Amino acid sequence: MADVFENWSGKPQFAGHETFPLRILWLRKAYDAVNGGAPLSVFKDDEAISRFGVGRNMAVSMRFWAQAAGVILLDEKTLKPSEFGEALFGEAGLDPYLEHASSLWLLHWNLASTPEFTTTFYYCFNGIIAHEFRASDLVQSLEQIIDHKGWRGAQKTIQNDVTVFLRSYSNRPSGASDDAAEPLLAELALVQEASSGGWHEFVVGPKPTIHDALFAYALDAYWQRAHPKRATLSAEAVCYDAGSPGRVFKMDEDSVVARLMRISQTTSGAMEWTDTAGLRQIQRIGELDNADLLKRAFDRHLSVDAAA
Repeated sequence: MADVFENWSGKPQFAGHETFPLRILWLRKAYDAVNGGAPLSVFKDDEAISRFGVGRNMAVSMRFWAQAAGVILLDEKTLKPSEFGEALFGEAGLDPYLEHASSLWLLHWNLASTPEFTTTFYYCFNGIIAHEFRASDLVQSLEQIIDHKGWRGAQKTIQNDVTVFLRSYSNRPSGASDDAAEPLLAELALVQEASSGGWHEFVVGPKPTIHDALFAYALDAYWQRAHPKRATLSAEAVCYDAGSPGRVFKMDEDSVVARLMRISQTTSGAMEWTDTAGLRQIQRIGELDNADLLKRAFDRHLSVDAAA
């Protein structure tokens, strides 16, 4: 298996969430707290508990998830909303209460397509080839990578991070009554428990709730990050490369290719699908309007093909 961290020279992160998964109300609260700019202490000062209505450790976790999800950012010593956070939660926000499936898919994309904040999330969606896996095997694999790379990461820290990953994407326990405590990303149903033996499995398929415009937005982000100098990308790269839409969204090859075949219409001609002599690829013709793609991704009506 290829090393999914081969071309990455950053510092991994396996902690910061205080062992809490991302919860439904946290991102909006974090955005409101830093709207207009706020000091680093806003999530951990004496008023943090009353400000956010959670314990101090949860408030610290809230900041971590808001940064990891790309909703807020640190500008020198000031926390403030990111451009994405403004687009989502601002005065003319696309989905200020996170009621649209596109919000969840975009947040998942931000967490799982790069390793900077959530290294375990990135590895799980991009480094695990099999559809089924066990938590213990995942911990062991990450420990081997840490040892090979010369990174730092205690076994307990890795175990906790894997647990948070699984809790983030799993449905809440039967009988739970607090909707606000439900992990935000569980609704995507990307990971589920297998019938027995401590196994979990990825749910791979067409993902009809991913709008074509959102897929194009993610494709452009992957392209700019991983292959900025290439004028073309193979269909196989979009399906299987680390950090690609196919891997991060856990889509099967046929579903990815179906999206690529209509990419010209989705991007108003900025990208074009070609299939010549068995060479299936995407060609970049012009620049994408990512702001427009985001707006269209929140159209309540999916294309007929995407919803099929």
